[in-house]
Amino acid sequence: MKLTILGCHSATPRINTNPTSQVLEIKNHMFLIDCGEGTQVELRRNRIKFSRIKHIFISHLHGDHYFGLIGLISTFQLLTRETELHIYGPKGLKDIILLQLKLSESWTSYNLIFHELNSKASELIFEDDSVSVYTIPLKHRIYTNGFLFKEKSNERKLDIKAVEEANIDMAYFRKLKQGADVFNEDGVLIKNQSVTKDPQLPKSYAYCSDTEYTESIIQLIEKVTVLYHESTFLDKNENLCKKTKHSTARQAAIIARKADVQCLILGHFSTRYNNYDDFKNQAKEEFNSVLLAEDGKKFQF
Repeated sequence: MKLTILGCHSATPRINTNPTSQVLEIKNHMFLIDCGEGTQVELRRNRIKFSRIKHIFISHLHGDHYFGLIGLISTFQLLTRETELHIYGPKGLKDIILLQLKLSESWTSYNLIFHELNSKASELIFEDDSVSVYTIPLKHRIYTNGFLFKEKSNERKLDIKAVEEANIDMAYFRKLKQGADVFNEDGVLIKNQSVTKDPQLPKSYAYCSDTEYTESIIQLIEKVTVLYHESTFLDKNENLCKKTKHSTARQAAIIARKADVQCLILGHFSTRYNNYDDFKNQAKEEFNSVLLAEDGKKFQF
């Protein structure tokens, strides 16, 4: 599982800071999560192939999370894209994008498939044989979702030496990977665990931006491998959280601790601050495993 941060700052773009966008690579999928201004430039800067992006997830309709979307859609068209593009986001996003395409007479030749969201409860919005994606309802000034990406259980791994010694025909390898006991060529039943190894535990990634402190998400993100949680403010500006419906670094860390996650990544920093280490220091007073997002930074899990 690999996470590339394209932008991790709040509000307006600046020369050295980009609004929110990131790419999650998980089980051969490349998911784009939010699409603030400058996203396609950062995709190029990070050498991410446009053609691999087939699913885009938009958390809410504040500009710093989706103003880059129409530009990216248009660039896909200029690059003669043929593969369909799935876009998951709040109800109204489809109308916004289609109006822009209509008035500019810039219809795409590839299929745009919108999955509009309006449920206030968590729901499954994407699933295949390897990954499931759920919404995480958040508390912001407008309808907002985070997203939970979960790998499905992996197959067991063959212990080739043990398999050979047990005299098992190759025709049964698939069953062994699926956890079944099999008969060897001598007609002896071979227990699965004697010739296979436990698979790597499935990983999970929870993306939560933007939101005020809310314990309603804890049950949904419990024990995830990685939690990305917005941390717009430091303690000294906590009074702004209620008005803006954002969180502090400390509040993000409290959520991480209560949800018993393995690792917390802080992001969505207000550009009023110059020293981002302060975010990490305040968070670590509540939760030990804390990392800082940074434009262009890559995390491998």
